[in-house]
Amino acid sequence: MTNYRMKALLLFLTTLLCATPLASQVKTGVEVLRNRQFDVLQNQRVGLITNPTGVDRYLKSTVDIFHEAPEVNLVALFAPEHGVRGDYYAGDHVADTRDEKTGIPVFSLHGNTRKPTPEMLKNIDILVYDIQDIGSRSYTYISTLGLAMEAAAENNIKMVILDRPNPLGGLKFEGPLVENDFVSFVSQYPVTYVHGFTVGELAIFLNKEQLLKNGVQCELFVVEMEGWNRQMTFMETDLPWVPSSPHIPHAETAWFYPVSGILGELYVMNIGVGYTLPFHLFAAEWINAPKLSENLNNLNIPGVIFRPIHYRPYYSVSQGTLIHGVQVHITNISEVPLSLIQFYVLQEAYALHPDKNVFEMCAPSRLDMFDKVVGTDAVRILFQQRFRVEDILDLWNREAASFGKYVERYFLY
Repeated sequence: MTNYRMKALLLFLTTLLCATPLASQVKTGVEVLRNRQFDVLQNQRVGLITNPTGVDRYLKSTVDIFHEAPEVNLVALFAPEHGVRGDYYAGDHVADTRDEKTGIPVFSLHGNTRKPTPEMLKNIDILVYDIQDIGSRSYTYISTLGLAMEAAAENNIKMVILDRPNPLGGLKFEGPLVENDFVSFVSQYPVTYVHGFTVGELAIFLNKEQLLKNGVQCELFVVEMEGWNRQMTFMETDLPWVPSSPHIPHAETAWFYPVSGILGELYVMNIGVGYTLPFHLFAAEWINAPKLSENLNNLNIPGVIFRPIHYRPYYSVSQGTLIHGVQVHITNISEVPLSLIQFYVLQEAYALHPDKNVFEMCAPSRLDMFDKVVGTDAVRILFQQRFRVEDILDLWNREAASFGKYVERYFLY
């Protein structure tokens, strides 16, 4: 090879290496724990709370990793919403059973019982949590986390969190905190609607702030990731994404869950659930799609572009009906106000169609669910008066900035 060609090759390789982040160096908690020969679990009877997202980078389940490791005595599994192996649909009650592959008993945490009972925990020394969260408060896995921590504290059991990335990064905090009257399984703890925590950080926050029931605190150990930083989105980690639930099929979908999920609770507009783009869309039979898209783009909302769309949902709201609306395209995740987009859509849709008040079109029970997800009814009551986002901006943003600053003391990365 000539000197010229050698120099050209070296230049190319140098450029390639410099342009490619070392994202492959990100290791999740379970991988770090395995590299340490499962030190915190040795000589202990282990219970594991997990689901299909609990995998290593080669997609091997944490259940199987623990079961095959001679250092780990895995004696029980605990199933959140969707089940340990992902064989339950959203909202379904999960049954107590035995894991077909390992024969280990599985206790349900999404049915009549959502918190591990003393009977479930009687033969366990350590309870391990390994589930991928998506960074929004109403996603129920973090409620399961907190209830498990309560049970661990009450039964003198150690709690170990195998940390995983927040797919929104670690810098976004949006929305109000939960008011006491609106605490529910979709708003279990006083954090902002979009929270910048990893699950390990959230666990530390709940524990040290004594936010668990009766202020109990568990003996908590977080196995930290290696190579992750707060600026990273999930796509930048080079880790594989396992659908965290049927309607979060891709890591990017986690960006869109807070974009439309609150409005979706009303079951008036289709938000892409039941079509190929869950949480990316807003549509109904009565919407003027081109005009709505134009008006939303004229607002110049940072980090987002809208385009008109027409489709027939395969199931859910407006099943089989041709509906019209907009698709949301996020262009800059760090700038876009994710959770306010649905309110801007409501604002412009109402301006075009003032005879369509979505809060009057839905069932009364859906208003209650809407408020629980928001964490207060104050936002809906104020917004409904004029359908103007400017009216709720203070309510929406007032606590988020100060909360994000306050919780920095609990950041691990």
